[in-house]
Amino acid sequence: MRYMLMRKADADTEQGVLPSQELLQAMGDYNERLIRAGVFVTGDGLRPSREGCRLEFRGGEPRVIQGPFPATGELLAGYSVLEVDSLEEAIEWAKDWPREDGEGNVTLELRRYFTMEDFDPGAGLDKHLAQQRLPRALQVHLNFPGTCREAMAFYAEVTGGHLEAVLTYGETPAAEQAPQEWHDRVVHASLNIRGHRLMGADMMGDCYQAPQGAQVFLDYADVDQAAQVFQRLAEGGQVLMPFEATFWAQGFGMATDRFGVHWMVATPSDECP
Repeated sequence: MRYMLMRKADADTEQGVLPSQELLQAMGDYNERLIRAGVFVTGDGLRPSREGCRLEFRGGEPRVIQGPFPATGELLAGYSVLEVDSLEEAIEWAKDWPREDGEGNVTLELRRYFTMEDFDPGAGLDKHLAQQRLPRALQVHLNFPGTCREAMAFYAEVTGGHLEAVLTYGETPAAEQAPQEWHDRVVHASLNIRGHRLMGADMMGDCYQAPQGAQVFLDYADVDQAAQVFQRLAEGGQVLMPFEATFWAQGFGMATDRFGVHWMVATPSDECP
């Protein structure tokens, strides 16, 4: 079940008062708990209503009404989207909202999303059902000849992702089938990058094949940040295409890192999908 956890506006949020570093830290910790539990879908804070507008339709014709709006308590200051098993679970997460926010005086609201089962069959519903065939996520899995632990730690440092799992052969029920010298090698590692996962494992003997024909693509909004990441990944490896502006990107480069993994790093232009 998917719920929207809405943080109602108050006088401070409508005046554009920015959160303190203490509150930013508390909210970051809260979001990290949600992410690690696998229930965080997305979330954002909203600027004051004076910077927004409403659109009212009458007879199909829109009328734009500029903010600010009255009834502050009915407005939104931010939201999080949670993927949970029940309303009760969503409530428990909402109860854990940081006390630093509003000095402990805030109003939250939980609303469940509709699902396809709520609607009658028909052509309109079929269009939405076709969209549901999309997988929940597309992940990337990398093979290593014994350097998985070092590589994944390096990728976590470069990307700022969370290395949420590193499991060795010796820690699995299959430990007896693995040579003793492989017990400290990695059978599964998972790097969480904004909810997407870069996974990896060490492969024994002929099971390992060097990557070919595929690249891991990193997309950055800031071209300077993208250039720095590209430089880090290329250190000790091989630059296949220098990071520079192209007809479709503010910056783009290709490199093979020191672990043999191929990367593309880019800041696509706004016109590029």
